[in-house]
Amino acid sequence: MTKTVTVLGTGIMGAGMARSLARAGLTVTAWNRSPDKAAALADDGVRVAEDVESAVRDADVVVTMLFDLDSVTGVMAAALPALSADTVWVQSSTVGLDGAVRLAELADEHQVSYVDAPVLGTRQPAEQGTLIVLAAGPRSARDAVTPVFDAIGSRTVWVSERPGDGHRLKLVANSWVLMVTAAVAQAVGLATDLGVDPALFLDVIGGGPLDCGYAQLKGKSMIEKDFAPSFTMDGAAKDSELILAAMHSVRTDDTVMLALRRLFTAAADGGHGTDDMSAVITTIMA
Repeated sequence: MTKTVTVLGTGIMGAGMARSLARAGLTVTAWNRSPDKAAALADDGVRVAEDVESAVRDADVVVTMLFDLDSVTGVMAAALPALSADTVWVQSSTVGLDGAVRLAELADEHQVSYVDAPVLGTRQPAEQGTLIVLAAGPRSARDAVTPVFDAIGSRTVWVSERPGDGHRLKLVANSWVLMVTAAVAQAVGLATDLGVDPALFLDVIGGGPLDCGYAQLKGKSMIEKDFAPSFTMDGAAKDSELILAAMHSVRTDDTVMLALRRLFTAAADGGHGTDDMSAVITTIMA
């Protein structure tokens, strides 16, 4: 039974996941390329490692939650040789379809069991252990990763046994997240430009078939100009590129996603890269 878990990457998502794992009674080790970002986890019962090799040694499960494919590849180049034969690698960073396959091949080269498991949710669900895990990997790994997924998430969706299928569903879901956020920004911006209190827009859709929790959350953030990061603009811009690449691989029409990439990239380039993605309102109302 899984008892020891290592989390590599303690940014907005990884830190919350590490705390959720510790609350569930697992023995948790964390490592981050910037040590100061991991230091506070020691107060939550998480062992903070100084180097990646010692972080993963003797772990039953290693979870990667880093920014992109390059960062995951770089970290795991050092980590994989230090893993035991029975360790399962849970790859939760959003790296795109090609990236998910490349990392699965890297795991095969080192004879390490690999589960493609991106998650849906932002800072608060990560802290609360209520993420949705989108998993794809061998059935033989499920017993090992189930305690981990139960600790970090409210629900696990096993998509298939094929690495990359977790990412396929993740990119579909993220395309919806980007569209909802930009649509709310458009409505808030239009209301403001027309001289109407944009809070009335949220009131009008509230509780009805046009409403959703994300619209209310991001709409309030936009109106109050509170862009404390829950999911960063840099992340949104990166994901728009990954979604476009997936669309192009299957020839899905990309008209809407091209417009979304332009909006989120412009906001990131305009100084909002580390702000919450709701700051896209600054591009729409520029």
